[in-house]
Amino acid sequence: MTTAVHLGDLISSAAALTAGRHRAVLGITGAPGAGKSTVGSRIVDALGPENAVLVPMDGFHLANSVLLAMGLRQVKGAIQTFDDAGYATLLQRICGQRPGEVIYAPSFNRDLEEPIAGSIPVRAEVPLVVTEGNYLLAESGAWPSARACLMESWFLDPDRACRHNWLIARHMDYGKSAEDARSWALGSDEDNARLIKSMAHRADRVLRVKGL
Repeated sequence: MTTAVHLGDLISSAAALTAGRHRAVLGITGAPGAGKSTVGSRIVDALGPENAVLVPMDGFHLANSVLLAMGLRQVKGAIQTFDDAGYATLLQRICGQRPGEVIYAPSFNRDLEEPIAGSIPVRAEVPLVVTEGNYLLAESGAWPSARACLMESWFLDPDRACRHNWLIARHMDYGKSAEDARSWALGSDEDNARLIKSMAHRADRVLRVKGL
């Protein structure tokens, strides 16, 4: 069942996850264009860098050169185009982080369309790590090991037409023509969306964020 919520409610819920605990990991998932990065960023911005840090799954995209060699460049973003074991290992390290330790996570540069290693410092004293990505609830490969690290998982389920429009606009912002953007959003992205939607029942909360 999808619950409609305001972003402010999610910020409060995220803050509450750290009560009485040293480290909490919150996972935000959903189809391409669902608003995962936006919600994650706004939560972290609202709580401040001393309380929260954002670690996106997209930092574990395989490099374009690897995808070309594997014949997968045309389906970049599909589940097989990520380093799931690397992502799971990072979350395990984050859950077991020692006092004073700094763990460096990768980010994803959308202008380059490439992951950037070691670009997000995760400090032990920060109580909340927010991670977002498409396949947090998948049952194949190392994804279940990643899911086991999450204190709570949220599945974002926006209106489908709005998600498509936003996704097409994003592809155009990063250099695709209108035709290519629409083809990618309604082709490869939508194939991924159907798979991701089938995982929604495994989330702790299925949410539609008002006014996003």
